[in-house]
Order: sequence, then C-alpha cells, then structure tokens
Amino acid sequence: MFLWKAEVLPGVTVAFTDTRAGNLALHVGDNADDVRVRRAELELNAAMVPGSLRFMNQVHGTAVAVMEAGSADPEADAMVSRGVPLAVMVADCIPAVLVGQALGGPVLGAVHAGRPGLAAGVIPAAVERMRAMGAVNIQAWLGPSICGSCYEVPAGLRADVAAAVPAAWSTTSWGTPGLDLPAGARSQLEAAGVDVMYCGPCTLENQDLFSYRRNKDTGRFAGLVWTHD
Repeated sequence: MFLWKAEVLPGVTVAFTDTRAGNLALHVGDNADDVRVRRAELELNAAMVPGSLRFMNQVHGTAVAVMEAGSADPEADAMVSRGVPLAVMVADCIPAVLVGQALGGPVLGAVHAGRPGLAAGVIPAAVERMRAMGAVNIQAWLGPSICGSCYEVPAGLRADVAAAVPAAWSTTSWGTPGLDLPAGARSQLEAAGVDVMYCGPCTLENQDLFSYRRNKDTGRFAGLVWTHD
C-alpha cells in the first residue's frame, strides 16, 4: 500500500501510496463507492480517525486552504492544518508534503505541484501560510513524480516555465525539450529556507505508480501527512 512511509517527527508520519492502495481519486471515472472504500482502508491502515483524512479538488492553481476538524474537502492545490490529516493526489505531478514545528503542535501541509502550479508558486504560497500559522523549521518531502529526463514539452512551454522557475529547465534523455519539476520544486523550497528530506522516483519509469503520461486512463496515488500518538 505504501511506497514510502516514515515517522518524520515524534507523532508525525509522512507516506506515499502506490498502486497497491488503488486509485484514490473521484474524478477519473472510477466507481465512487469503490474509491471511498479504498480511502477508508487507507485511513484504517494508517490508524487515522475514520473520515478524518482530507482530500482536495485540485485545479492547478495556487489557493491554500486552512483545514480544521470538520472542514469539507476544498477546491485548492494546497492545504495546511494544525493536525488534520491531509492528502494530495497525483499521477505525474509532485505530491509535496510539508511539516513544521509550532507552539501547540506541528503544522502540516500538502501541496499539488503540477507544471502550472509550480510556475505560479503554489509551493512558496503553502510555506508562507504555514509560517503565518507559526511554523518554524519546516521540512519537505517530495513524492514520486515524472522526472526531467522523461517529461517532454514544447520548447516554448519549457521557456515559459523556466522563466519563472529556472531550475525546471531540462532536456529529456532522448534530447528534446523537457521540464524537471522536482528540481524546480527543490529550488523553490531551498529559496524559502525549507530542507528537502526526500525525493521520490519517476512515475513514468515505475510500474508501481500511476502515470498519466504512460496511460491517460489511470488512477491517482497519494501523498499523506498525519499526526498520531
């Protein structure tokens, strides 16, 4: 069920699912009841309170939602909380998970950083919101996403994104224009003073992960962060 899972601070765990957890998204044509069962199984496996894990309706924007107990799933591409479990779904985009320390307990963040969101600054926006909530010593975990050697884009699109995030400029392994989203995300986090603790493998190259580039009729895996005793 989990490609990678670790207790990153006492009482705080970060994890990334793989295809064993199944598709966790409601927007890809899967049976909604089956998806809800998988989400419930995920909560059970992670020992979360049933129904507490919050997902986003992701729209490739920069909105950051502050989640509290009982909050509805928002239309946003980043969520932050003081302990509410958070999830971000992807199938080539970056699932970025953030954890900071604050008086009263940890501050959590989950960010969907695809090409548009990365260029528009959704990751720095999430970091800024966490700091406004008192978070210090923020660390980041970048889950599996398509790598710079595999993500081919038109030359003009590469130039546009690299104008906003220079580190994202890349060339594919076959010599065509590409984008390196993980390198771009890492550069933004480092510029914001956030340490990157983990960077996952390439989704296109890993059959244990969903990849939209490999198959447009695919599911979504998730990056997760939650607190526990």
